[in-house]
Parts: sequence; C-alpha cells; structure tokens
Amino acid sequence: MSRLKEQFRVGEVFTYFIRVFQKPKPGAATNFNIRTMHTINKISIVMFLFCVLVMLYRAFLR
Repeated sequence: MSRLKEQFRVGEVFTYFIRVFQKPKPGAATNFNIRTMHTINKISIVMFLFCVLVMLYRAFLR
C-alpha cells in the first residue's frame, strides 16, 4: 500500500507551483536562461489551469 501512496504523492508539484510564482530571493544568482525558463513555466501553468477550467465549464453545461 505504501508503494501506491508514493506513486500519487504530488506535494512536490504543488510546492513548485507556489515557488514559481514567488518573487526571487534578493541574494539568488539569476541569469537570462533561468528567468526565461521560469517565465515559460508560469505561462504554461496558467494556460493549463485555464484549460482545466474551460473543460470543467463545458462538462457541467452538457
């Protein structure tokens, strides 16, 4: 049973969502590649959540 629990552990995913939308730490080293990667991740997360909302909206209207 614990092996099945490990497969559905998503806590790390949600902490990443929160961490991506936070402001960067003042002393953290950044460069163009990391900023670009995080910006693309933010856009894809927002688009994914929007699409899930649209799918739920359509499912409940049928």
